[in-house]
Amino acid sequence: MFSKMNRLKKSGFTMFTVLLSSMLILSGCGSKTEEQKPAAEPAKQEVKYTVKHAMGETPIEGTPEKVVVLTNEGTEALLAMGVKPVGAVKSWTGDPWYAHIKADMEGVQVVGDESQPNLEAIAALQPDLIIGNKMRQEKVYEQLKAIAPTVMSEDLRGNWRKNFTLYAEALNKKAEGDKALADWDARVAEFKTQAGDKLKTEVSMVRFMAGKTRIYYNNTFSGMIFKELGLARPEKQNVEEFAAEVGKERIPEMEGDILFYFTYDTGNGEANKTEQEWLNDSLFKNLEVVKAGKAYKVDDAIWNTAGGIRAANLLLDDLGSYLLK
Repeated sequence: MFSKMNRLKKSGFTMFTVLLSSMLILSGCGSKTEEQKPAAEPAKQEVKYTVKHAMGETPIEGTPEKVVVLTNEGTEALLAMGVKPVGAVKSWTGDPWYAHIKADMEGVQVVGDESQPNLEAIAALQPDLIIGNKMRQEKVYEQLKAIAPTVMSEDLRGNWRKNFTLYAEALNKKAEGDKALADWDARVAEFKTQAGDKLKTEVSMVRFMAGKTRIYYNNTFSGMIFKELGLARPEKQNVEEFAAEVGKERIPEMEGDILFYFTYDTGNGEANKTEQEWLNDSLFKNLEVVKAGKAYKVDDAIWNTAGGIRAANLLLDDLGSYLLK
């Protein structure tokens, strides 16, 4: 009897010991788990800012990641700041992009053109931000801003730098925008230093289109770049306006020390016909600049139609090859 009771006491003690050990182990594990539990990450602060633009003020929350751009020059601005748009209007020429941006636009959805953006295609992309232009898309602004926050530049008459600054603000990419503009300023300063007295060269500009011809003045993409460089213009072209559509009787106004012409042909050959008709006209052939062999055809997309920072840099390359050689 005594021995049986002894065994029961032993058994009870053993069970108590096992139970106590288990509790201590579990308690230890619990402490270890608490020690190893990572501290909660601080809540991510969303960037909130308001952008003033041609159509008013637009509040934006968070740095936009899915951007739709509705101008050609706007597309170049995005690319220069390291932003690939999810959607963009197609280039005026090219299939669907200009040759000088094609490699960087792979996979970007076409959303119509500048004059007629495709609202359904834009909405389907669920963008965080839409960048447009009052001159082109004022009539659909209300529909666009119902899709996503929309920022619009004022015009497209060559003032790419002003628009670029606005787009950088809208994208929350001020640092990247400032660097791109600083690089441009450095190139302009270097060009002016290299050119020296050659900046006195009077530069004439002409554009051929289907059935029409224009002389381009200062308030154009290339004209504003010439002003920034300090390049001279022929007296009759040194006008703070966009361009003049002219007949052949005004060919003498195309005279200059050097003449650049560009042709906007959409693929049907009509603009090229206009170009050949004018180049073969006796009045054109008798221009001193033509007889001196200083009339040069340049790329319409680079010198006029694209209108963005990348085209500006390529224009500077072109200009240097003719003026500084």
